[in-house]
Amino acid sequence: MKKKEQIKQIIRDFHINDNFDVKTRALQPPIDTKKIITLIGVRRCGKTSILYDMINQLSLTIEKTKILFLNFEDERLELELDELDLVLQSFSELYPKQDLKECYFFFDEIQNITGWEKFVRRIYDSISKNIFITGSNSKLLSSEIATSLRGRTLSYEVYPLSFSEYLSFKDIEVDLYSSKSLAHIKNAQESFLKNGAFPETLFLEEQYVIQTLQEYFNVLLYKDLAERYSITNTVALKFFLKRIIATSTKQISINKIYNELKSAGIKIGKNTLYDFLDYIQNIYLALTLHKYDNSLVNKELGEKKVYSIDIGLNNATEFKFSDDIGKSLENAVFLELKRNYNEIYYYKDTNSECDFIVNEQNSIAQAIQVTYDMSNENTRNREIKGLVNACKNFHLQNGVIVTYDSEEEILHDNITINLVPFYKWVVFKNCSK
Repeated sequence: MKKKEQIKQIIRDFHINDNFDVKTRALQPPIDTKKIITLIGVRRCGKTSILYDMINQLSLTIEKTKILFLNFEDERLELELDELDLVLQSFSELYPKQDLKECYFFFDEIQNITGWEKFVRRIYDSISKNIFITGSNSKLLSSEIATSLRGRTLSYEVYPLSFSEYLSFKDIEVDLYSSKSLAHIKNAQESFLKNGAFPETLFLEEQYVIQTLQEYFNVLLYKDLAERYSITNTVALKFFLKRIIATSTKQISINKIYNELKSAGIKIGKNTLYDFLDYIQNIYLALTLHKYDNSLVNKELGEKKVYSIDIGLNNATEFKFSDDIGKSLENAVFLELKRNYNEIYYYKDTNSECDFIVNEQNSIAQAIQVTYDMSNENTRNREIKGLVNACKNFHLQNGVIVTYDSEEEILHDNITINLVPFYKWVVFKNCSK
């Protein structure tokens, strides 16, 4: 079948099929901004479903034939840059009376086409302002947007499900005064902190969840990293990847990983490992958290911790930390904060540490500590000390310690400390918005 005929079939099948069966996410990108809407995030986190939901909403107000949707992960769309015009030709030939200026263009995983930004810019400049794209690589999209599409885009980061979305997808009613609802929420919290929140895994049988997450890991390793960045030393890459995931919630030490590889007889340059770390962040497999410093340069170049994009992905790899629920909890709090705030850091002074501080409008507005429980006296003293020192340093009157299920209010050195279970912290935070 000729490429144009194949494209026509894909377009037409989309138009005659029923609306997509998807659940609505908290992130609702705008539709009529006349900007190119860009959704970026790790593979399988739900970017396509958000496009589907937008298309469903549009279909209520306009004819579906005014919407063009193409998924460039589809093996039938193996196009080169100079063949992308076939998409427009096919659409116009199918609907010759259609005014393309009134049409909406949805392109999923478009970064698979080298030079895609030139095609998108041509559509934007001469055909339609209604363009929506997704991609699984922040570096590729951001660099291309910065050159060819500057000022024409609005970008949104998409993550696996938040805990609130997780409850919604599971149809769990949030009523903290209902013992039945509370029991369901607590059970969901346990599952969330074990299996993570990639949407597909929520409705799989337990035996298939780990297998599915391991498949995600392999695709990220071989397709999004080795293939995309032309990495031939996949043995070193796989080792590095698992070590980074195992390091989640801790400070990164490239030098330590380098020495481990060297001891194992795996040859690789230290600079290459720094490149690997950049690549891992580009595909959203892991994210870094910088130590707070008054100096912008020190913030960027100083100490930093690493957090996984999904807790379940951690627990499905060889380096598990499912036995350390405290790490899962801290990773979950990090992702919750990352979804909602542009600037978060960790704070460290000479003798204490606070897990997270939040910068809002150029000042630190929140200090948050995370611990599984406070029953151990040494743990209790350490967590309170780190939080109080952070609050005093940033002139805050109160701080929060997110726990698994402990709840308490403490007054220490004139600082009010609220111990809040993770599920309550999420619910109250969302209610206050």
